[in-house]
Amino acid sequence: MKFYVYILQSTTSCRFYIGQTQDLKSRIERHNRGYEKSTKNRGPWKLIYSTEFQTRSEAVILEHKLKNFKSRSRIIKWIESRGKDLNNIYEGRGSRKTKNL
Repeated sequence: MKFYVYILQSTTSCRFYIGQTQDLKSRIERHNRGYEKSTKNRGPWKLIYSTEFQTRSEAVILEHKLKNFKSRSRIIKWIESRGKDLNNIYEGRGSRKTKNL
């Protein structure tokens, strides 16, 4: 069985959401349909990073690590250190400008 840790970004508020799941596609749909209390009324959400694990315990460890970063800049640096290009990431609250990182 596969488990995923994912990072979503709101296209309206630019906030990040970090979570873990077994069914990534379904989970993102639930966030975007407003079924999840933690992300309701803050979307739409776009996936900016995901990674796969073989066990839930591995996924939970990374999820907690990322949530403990607290800082947007630390999360961005961590994603970039994994080789993900974030040229289209929104900067600031409500801004639609792209930031070249």
